Amino acid sequence: MTRRAVVLLLAVALGLAACGGDNSDLERYVAEVRARPSEPIEPIPEIADYTPYTYRADDRRGPFTPNMPEPERGGSGPTPDTDREREPLEAYPLDALRMVGTISRGGTMYALIKAPDNVIHRIKRGDHMGQNYGEVTAVSENGIALSEIVSDGAGGYVQQPAALAPTQ
Repeated sequence: MTRRAVVLLLAVALGLAACGGDNSDLERYVAEVRARPSEPIEPIPEIADYTPYTYRADDRRGPFTPNMPEPERGGSGPTPDTDREREPLEAYPLDALRMVGTISRGGTMYALIKAPDNVIHRIKRGDHMGQNYGEVTAVSENGIALSEIVSDGAGGYVQQPAALAPTQ
């Protein structure tokens, strides 16, 4: 037998010897836990009887009828120019765009807009941005004012103001 085999055999024997021992304290604790009285289980709660409700509309408005009269579809409100070529910043929602600064050149104020793809775009009054056909109406150091055309939910559109403040 080689010296290496003897050392390995001796290590295994010592390891097995360490596994044995007095477990009386562990056995005593397990017996103590098993001897404890168990807590009583809460009874199942009583289920209340179901009382059905019958809806009688009589002369009242139905629960799924709109409260206000429906506006005419395709009304005379503003409509987005769908024939216009979309600008790069119209691919992103307005809340995904960040105003990072302004520059003035030749009497025109430009805003610097950072898109989610980390590209900086230069925009001015009359440019478009956002997914709601937003047209830039004013550019200043305090932010950008826009006029968006959004659906009114009845087939038409309404014009509403929007703004983009500079990022701190």
